Amino acid sequence: MRIETAITRLLGIDLPILQAGMSWASSNAALPLAVSRAGGLGVIAAGPMRLPALAEAIDAVREGTDRPFAVNIPLYRQGADEVLDLLEEKRVPILIASQGGPKKYLERFKGIGTTCLHVVASEEHALKAAGAGVDGLIVVGGEAGGHPPTELVSTLVVTRAVVRALAGAVPVVASGGFADGAGLAAALSLGAGAANFGTLFMATPEAGLHPAYKQAVIAASSTDTRTVGRGFGMIRTLSNPFAERMAQAEAAGMPAGDRRALFAAGTLKMAALDGDVAEGKVEAGQSVGLVRLIEPAGDVVRRITAEYLAARAGLPGSDAATEPRDAAVAAAR
Repeated sequence: MRIETAITRLLGIDLPILQAGMSWASSNAALPLAVSRAGGLGVIAAGPMRLPALAEAIDAVREGTDRPFAVNIPLYRQGADEVLDLLEEKRVPILIASQGGPKKYLERFKGIGTTCLHVVASEEHALKAAGAGVDGLIVVGGEAGGHPPTELVSTLVVTRAVVRALAGAVPVVASGGFADGAGLAAALSLGAGAANFGTLFMATPEAGLHPAYKQAVIAASSTDTRTVGRGFGMIRTLSNPFAERMAQAEAAGMPAGDRRALFAAGTLKMAALDGDVAEGKVEAGQSVGLVRLIEPAGDVVRRITAEYLAARAGLPGSDAATEPRDAAVAAAR
């Protein structure tokens, strides 16, 4: 199955489905490998990884498939320069960078043929990154888990604004709030060339998360997330005692130093690796309410594709609308 867009042509993938780079969840080979094998783009999250583990994961994905894959690096992380050196040495096919400017890496990676995507959250930053010469953009909206944009502008609005501002200069991936094939259809209708799926891929056997974290994801509703830590690297996390204390501290106007200490006391690692979903940061997007089961990542890619085809067939005025919508949905399942 192939669904061709500007992003699939750019990246050499069959389907406009990207698995988000998620610290711990995709800081391994298993999840990216499964997604790339299924025709999407698997992404290794380099953020929390030590260099030997990152090198091993890159090698394992390469050994497991000849399909494209990517490595995501937050440019603010400690030792980012050493990570970039390793990625250059490994000649990764696709680099996804966030939390910094593209001038830090662009020339050296374009020089070795790496396709470079940059994560942005506004028209202004999109235009700057496109002007610097990136190959494509991932546009993040306020629904996203992890680190959404401070202004919390919705994916629906920011994606459309960026697409209009760029006027086709570079292709765009929409990110934030996507958890099924109907979401993919929505992303493509906005002018994006693909959708980025994060929270959905947390609920897979291949995700490197504690079972308690995965269970918290599939049990949550769309109203069970909140943003905390404004000014310290704001995150969207599931509501839990840690998040409640942070919200109360922010509402009460606790001094910044005390709030920073409170924010730092709970970590993503506590939840992701240790299973402490009460006191750790259980990062997840608002699409968590659409995730209801744990299933293999390859099956997730195939299901998104089938749901996309069913959603497209059901749109009024579409060529495929001659087939009854119920029949299209049944066929997709």
